[in-house]
Amino acid sequence: DSGVIQVGEQQFKGWKPGGHGVVNVISAIANSVNGFFYSISGGYDNIDGIGISGLDAIASKFGFGQKTEIDIPVEANGLLPTPEWKEQNYGEPWYLGDTYNAGIGQGFVLVTPLQLANATAAIANGGTLWWPHFGTNVLYEDGSYQKTEPRALTEHISDTEAIEIVRRGMRATVAEGTGRLLADLPVPAGGKTGTAQFGTGEPNAWFTAFAPYDEPTIAIAVLAEQAGEGSDFSAPVAKAALSYYFGKQQDQ
Repeated sequence: DSGVIQVGEQQFKGWKPGGHGVVNVISAIANSVNGFFYSISGGYDNIDGIGISGLDAIASKFGFGQKTEIDIPVEANGLLPTPEWKEQNYGEPWYLGDTYNAGIGQGFVLVTPLQLANATAAIANGGTLWWPHFGTNVLYEDGSYQKTEPRALTEHISDTEAIEIVRRGMRATVAEGTGRLLADLPVPAGGKTGTAQFGTGEPNAWFTAFAPYDEPTIAIAVLAEQAGEGSDFSAPVAKAALSYYFGKQQDQ
């Protein structure tokens, strides 16, 4: 990662001047290395990119671009963009830069906090996307009730080794990367910062996490709209929530 990729007259930059140098998947996740994800999404130099169709196919397995079917109304689908979608909505062809932006979760990509929390839980548990729900029982007018049973939406999203590499990257994020604010939680956690730029205002600040790292019981996604960097504004909220959660558990 040299810090910038030049495509024609347009530059695609990372947050660190001069770049991060040689990185792998784990360090790229831990340090939010844009150049790494640009390269594996759209390709660069001698690296063959996955392409937008490949990105969309993988993301859909984690529940993005579709409703989670949670038991509350008015849920949004989010958006996994395609060249056909852009042509239809903007009358423009799909460019390499569009793939680069999608590769870091920006550009035309839209996700809900619930989708992100659910995908984080799938990574935490080793690759199963579960149906999220609020109610433990459904109570009917006649007084009878039906227990809400767990239901897997997608199982074996990816092979175990691939999921574990992502888990290790999220652990490194908290231990030594952009999410190290959470390093002193009562239990070890995995996490990922996100900063989504749009318009002329401050970017949306994201942070997602799961804990404990070895035997996860909770996943969380925090969105602070138009706040700034995810590490500065959403990570502290996640830390407070997880500290409270595990503090209460220790009190019991």
